[in-house]
Amino acid sequence: MSRIIPPREAKQDSSAGLRAWLGRAHQQWLSGRSAGLRLRFAFLGGTLGLIVLLLVVQAANLQLFNDGFYQRQGDARFLREIEIPTSRGMITDRNGEPLAVSSPVVSIWANPQEVLQHPARLPELAEALDIALEPLTQRLAQRAQREFVYLRRHLGPDQAEAILALGVPGIYSQREFRRFYPTGEVMAQVLGITDIDDIGQEGLELAYNDWLTGKPGAKRVIRDRRGAIVENVDLIRAAEPGHDLTLSIDRRIQYLAYRELGAALRTHDAVAGSVVVLDVRNGEVLAMVSHPSFNPNARDGGSSAGRRNRVVTDVIEPGSVIKALTVAAALETGKVTPDTVIQTSPGYMPLAGHVIRDIRNFGEVSLTRLLTKSSNVAATKLAMDMPNEHFHDVLRRFGLGSSTGSGFPGESAGVLPAAHRWGTLEKATISYGYGLSVTPLQLAQAYAVLGNGGRLVAPTFVRDVHQESRQVIDPGLAATIVAMLETVTGPEGTAQAARIAGYRVAGKTGTSRKVGVGGYEKRYLSVFAGLVPATRPRFAVVVVVDDPKSGDYYGGLVAAPVFRGVMEGALRLHHVAPDRVEQWFADAEPLPAASLADAAEPVEPLVARWRQ
Repeated sequence: MSRIIPPREAKQDSSAGLRAWLGRAHQQWLSGRSAGLRLRFAFLGGTLGLIVLLLVVQAANLQLFNDGFYQRQGDARFLREIEIPTSRGMITDRNGEPLAVSSPVVSIWANPQEVLQHPARLPELAEALDIALEPLTQRLAQRAQREFVYLRRHLGPDQAEAILALGVPGIYSQREFRRFYPTGEVMAQVLGITDIDDIGQEGLELAYNDWLTGKPGAKRVIRDRRGAIVENVDLIRAAEPGHDLTLSIDRRIQYLAYRELGAALRTHDAVAGSVVVLDVRNGEVLAMVSHPSFNPNARDGGSSAGRRNRVVTDVIEPGSVIKALTVAAALETGKVTPDTVIQTSPGYMPLAGHVIRDIRNFGEVSLTRLLTKSSNVAATKLAMDMPNEHFHDVLRRFGLGSSTGSGFPGESAGVLPAAHRWGTLEKATISYGYGLSVTPLQLAQAYAVLGNGGRLVAPTFVRDVHQESRQVIDPGLAATIVAMLETVTGPEGTAQAARIAGYRVAGKTGTSRKVGVGGYEKRYLSVFAGLVPATRPRFAVVVVVDDPKSGDYYGGLVAAPVFRGVMEGALRLHHVAPDRVEQWFADAEPLPAASLADAAEPVEPLVARWRQ
């Protein structure tokens, strides 16, 4: 018989079972949590162990297998690669005299980030730099994010040392080079200038910039925390200085030309002028002068008028100097000879609604006398008897209407109108030097053709460079024209002021009116083109004087004396023997009888030797 459990006892049994179940569940939970914690601790311990192992491996790698790492990191903070500046090549004249040299200078630069941390030092820095405080502060503030800014360029060593001696944080120096021109204004337009970075900007400095410019080197250095170099570590690349350049220019003749031209401009109250001297044999430019000039050593650069090389950039209507080429063209046709007579009476001739005039009535003139007296009427009649194409071709062969090929920057080609555009009047005016434009260098090249047996050689500014030449007129014809031009400096010629004692001079004067707003004005260009010695020409010279206002303006009175002054010195300097020896000895002061008696050989053999 089953026992009947009272309700209260049944309730007590149920609670005891629940507690037992909860106890077992709690024990199971505690046991599981302990296992999870152990698992987590094991995972964490393994991770930390792996990290430590990796650190040990990396440390071993850095210390044993890649020990240059720290060195590279240190080098990145203190080792710098800096440029080694190099000098620009020197320019010398044909005799090795320096015309342009690069001298070492010091430039001051700053790290704005460092300097601006010490604003109290700025006033003394500005005073030492000779810069106003406000502009200096603004310059640094505007470049505050940079680490380099120039403060003063191209200082002398003493001045730069005084600035560095202030000890202003962030102020450093850098070695550079600056161009200097010992001849100053005398060679200014020919040489040109360089900019502050020593790069050619004008003239031969620009034309030969690649040749003159050196290649900077590089080296590694260690700098301290203030940026000062404390050790040179390695030479990466040696600096290569620029190549030197030997010009054909003779500094002595250049000075002569500059002096004589300057004196003529002052005497005749002229605006400007130019002189060019060529060696007839090889086209070498021995002198090239323009007035006014400028000082290339001054940073202001001078006026635009002074910087212009008028010999190669300015074009002029040459006037009567072109008549030598007109006569050459006429003789080449075979229709005339030097003795052919042309009637110029009554000293003028109507043509195409205009009147061609001579300065007076020359009557009947030969071609030689045409040049001697410079007859416009005779030149016009010669031109009228030639085909346009032939006359134009001769002028082109002499180099007119195209660049000479000298390589000078900005050289003008001049203006020679096409033959089919010549009307009757245009053809006439071209025959005596109007209606076409040439540079003084082109004109000198043309006269050098006459002196070089009819061969044209391009002008060059570099000594001993072989220049190709070409025959443009017959050698006999060239010699004939030179002989005819010699009469221009004779007793009846227009260029008696160009005569040089002991030497035969061939040349031609020119006087042309300048063009203004309303046409041709009573303002003139005085021109002379000459060859000396006439028997075997060595020098071809062109002189141009612009707008003489003191009274005289004819080329024979204004330009020819400049030619004589320059050539008297040039012939002596280059030891060119006289070709009029008897006159040379006659004009010389007689030697004392004792000197003649003691002479090693008599005078007659000396004269014969000079002739050779």
